Amino acid sequence: MTDMTSPAGPDDDDRNDDDRNDYDRDGYLVVGGVFDAGTLDELERAYDRIVAQLLRSGDEVNARWDSAARYEGAEELVVLHTHQVQNYSAAWLRALQAPAFLDVVESLIGPDIVLHHTKLFQKPPGHGAPFPMHQDWRYFPTEHDSMMAAVIHLSDASDDMGCFRVYPGSHRIGRRPSTSGRLRWDDPDAFRSFSDEYPLDGATPVEARRGDVLFFSSLTVHGSGPNVSDRVRKNVLVQLHAGTDVLDPDADHIVSGIVLRGWNHAATRSSFS
Repeated sequence: MTDMTSPAGPDDDDRNDDDRNDYDRDGYLVVGGVFDAGTLDELERAYDRIVAQLLRSGDEVNARWDSAARYEGAEELVVLHTHQVQNYSAAWLRALQAPAFLDVVESLIGPDIVLHHTKLFQKPPGHGAPFPMHQDWRYFPTEHDSMMAAVIHLSDASDDMGCFRVYPGSHRIGRRPSTSGRLRWDDPDAFRSFSDEYPLDGATPVEARRGDVLFFSSLTVHGSGPNVSDRVRKNVLVQLHAGTDVLDPDADHIVSGIVLRGWNHAATRSSFS
């Protein structure tokens, strides 16, 4: 685990090389110390305010996957969710632009960094919903598969809290066509087959402390268990891609398109109309 609070020095390049080697080998990386304690407190206050605003809105905010139905008490399972936290809070926009955060991203995908979107997840204690194992690429594919996630933990995330679980090295299997989506998807048998091949309970738990950031490839097979603890699990997931990569024009996911560092080489006038 890397401490990003240390001052810049001659060892920075070696650390970045180590991070990149670990990421290339395992398909994921956990980095500590990206945000200081004061920033984390500010981000958590904004997070809690977003959740309260969502609950007052009357919108459907439970993003429980249909596959959670196989769990006992499935009708009570909840994961609160919204997209685009930076559209609620300036503190979150500043966090996405933090040099220490972008330095890690740059070491993994290069100097041109584009924000695809963000999403908030909160798993309440005792009945936080699980997510089945899947790859992310199908939701927002790019030509060179540079898309990655950065999960910013605003609480500890132990296995009993429903932390992320991964299959290390699974990004090397490449794109599997039936690994994403809900069970109402057009090929549920293929999705179940994938779930049998990569069961949730066979994956490696990635337990994290408050402030840790988990980075993983859109090809990495991942999911999370239910929160059966007495503590709430809070995180924000940031989806990013290289500015040298090209989004699939047929994908219909929410897109921010904000350049956080460097340049978006694929942008055209029609990209934003």
